[in-house]
Amino acid sequence: MDIENTQNESNFWSLRYKEGRTGWDVGYPSTPIKAYIDQLENKDFKILIPGAGNAYEAEYLFEQGFTNTFILDISPTPLAEFQNRNPSFPKQQLVEGNFFHHTDQYDLVIEQTFFCSFPPTLENRKAYAKKMSELVKPGGKLVGLWFNMPLTGDMVKRPFGGDREEYLSYLKPYFRVNTFEACYNSIPPRAGNELFGIFERLN
Repeated sequence: MDIENTQNESNFWSLRYKEGRTGWDVGYPSTPIKAYIDQLENKDFKILIPGAGNAYEAEYLFEQGFTNTFILDISPTPLAEFQNRNPSFPKQQLVEGNFFHHTDQYDLVIEQTFFCSFPPTLENRKAYAKKMSELVKPGGKLVGLWFNMPLTGDMVKRPFGGDREEYLSYLKPYFRVNTFEACYNSIPPRAGNELFGIFERLN
């Protein structure tokens, strides 16, 4: 699948939402990301969650007073559902679009099951790291969860895995690694299969 083809990608994900094939969706904010949010103090941070889906983390952020939170998804389906659940959330902060074409900068970008969602080619994964470096302000942070499990060679069945050293090979040219370790507070179904990372954009 060509991640640059916005219409194909949008159709693919919209169909999955409409058919309820959303096994990655846990129905509430992921515990490790919620714990990270709970220690943030600057409510003025401009925050992006790309490939946000139902965006429970964005909902939680907004409830905690982080009103400068933006949601980006290539499919209009979860964005509409999010708006239905959160009618007071600013519509202009719900962005329908392709992550690889998005142009803006943020103090914090939250990674939640997004990296693992597109075909794990070397080209795609390098493009992800480069794009993240463009979206995060100098000194800003990329924070979240990456799956720590082997790639199977299947280029269709999501989520796609990887390991710590592979991910670091993509991210270290652009980011300082503050932490990137096995996640100690994963939800039970993902225990042992997640890495939690805090990466700071190099100036």
